Amino acid sequence: MENIPCVSLIIPVKNEGEHIKNTIESAFSVKTDCAFEIIVVDDNSQDGCCSFLNHSKYDKVKMIKTSDLGAANARNAGSTHAKGEIFIFCDAHLFFEDYWIDRLIEPIQKGITDATNPGIGDIKYPQAIGFGYTWDRNLTPRWNKEKKEAPYPVPLLAGGCLAISRKVFEDIDGFEKGFKVWGREDEEISLKLWLFGYKCYIVPKVKVLHVFRVTTPYELNWYHIDYNFLRMAFLHFNEERINKCKKRIRLHRNANLIEELMKSDILKKRTLYMKKRQYDENWYMNTFKIPF
Repeated sequence: MENIPCVSLIIPVKNEGEHIKNTIESAFSVKTDCAFEIIVVDDNSQDGCCSFLNHSKYDKVKMIKTSDLGAANARNAGSTHAKGEIFIFCDAHLFFEDYWIDRLIEPIQKGITDATNPGIGDIKYPQAIGFGYTWDRNLTPRWNKEKKEAPYPVPLLAGGCLAISRKVFEDIDGFEKGFKVWGREDEEISLKLWLFGYKCYIVPKVKVLHVFRVTTPYELNWYHIDYNFLRMAFLHFNEERINKCKKRIRLHRNANLIEELMKSDILKKRTLYMKKRQYDENWYMNTFKIPF
């Protein structure tokens, strides 16, 4: 049992260039009292960015290869190979500080919360820090800039450095398995956590630096983004809010979107979620003063 890591860092990768190597080397270079493993999920990168892991120097890093699963399901795939009691899902372009793991998971270990984020700073402007997200009146995510001394609740956590206990992650069925390539996966899992009776907290004394890129190294598709947005709405919102979400997306360009969604498992899953959750979305919107 002593060889089972306490923490599993799960890093999905898609055409990251040098970033993934920098992230792994940063993770190994900082101090920690926690045993941890690193699981890299190479989701069909075409730039050879993970080839350096074939070197014996990185024999403590486990790499799995997947085929275009997308952000949510690449993370889920990594979790199935993880041995840790706590998962930390990390973007492949981060820089860490001493004892960041220890301090990030402490509120989870103490039972204060079930999932956490550090403050996430911009590598170019380290003092520009976001402390989780909130939604505006259009459900557009906005960084929370408010820093406090002690850990505190936020409506949305960033998936770029998200710690969560294995037990809770498995209970909520992980990241949304029906999502397409990219979009809304961080928001959906945060919303699901709160509605199922779990808590999402910021640990403001921990800071992780993030490389914010001008463009992504993979193609973004508005159909996928809109599909995920509506899937989240159908899973968790009442009819009035679903209709508001429909008005927000480009249905005139995506006539098949609703049809595809209805042919999926969405209604069956919605029924399951409605039975499982402890709060409804009215409670959530009111608690976090989200005007939607």
